[in-house]
Amino acid sequence: MRGPQRFNVLLGSIPGLSDRLLSERLRELEAAGLLKRTVCSGPPISVVYELTQPGTDLEPILKMLGQWAERWIELEQAAG
Repeated sequence: MRGPQRFNVLLGSIPGLSDRLLSERLRELEAAGLLKRTVCSGPPISVVYELTQPGTDLEPILKMLGQWAERWIELEQAAG
């Protein structure tokens, strides 16, 4: 949701995520039409990923889901 990002920036923003898994997920999101992949001419050649309009439209839903998870995960942990 922070605008166009390079692969390594995305990889570094999610602790414990392997580059292989990130690559797979990015391909899935691109195939679903939620993400656009752009190859930038170099040197060095780089790849930038950005959300498409359908991907951007998911932002309020993802925020609400995150709020729900924060509330209920905390309650579940407190009960356990």
